[in-house]
Amino acid sequence: MPVTDMDRAIAFYRDTLDLSVKSTGDDWSEIDAGGLTIGLNAREATSSRGDAGGAVITFEPDGSIDDEVSRLRDAGVDFPGGISDHPWGRIAPFADPDGNDLQFYGPPA
Repeated sequence: MPVTDMDRAIAFYRDTLDLSVKSTGDDWSEIDAGGLTIGLNAREATSSRGDAGGAVITFEPDGSIDDEVSRLRDAGVDFPGGISDHPWGRIAPFADPDGNDLQFYGPPA
């Protein structure tokens, strides 16, 4: 994921999303997202939104999406579309501080 401020990005993924940091560096850091490694790349940072990458990282929370959205909103994360319900499940899109697309997913009830 391209980032413009490595310290801010690490803090977001570690402190806000509660993920483990595998390694850190000025240009490259790695976050453990439940067995998936997210690479944070400051060498290829782009402007926020629009020309960042086409990837969307989806997290399935241990608890309810509603609880996670509430927790992250309290931490200052914006969920502009809120939570939407679909026949295939529920999603709650949000972004990291550099505008990279993330979302919570929950299976259909």
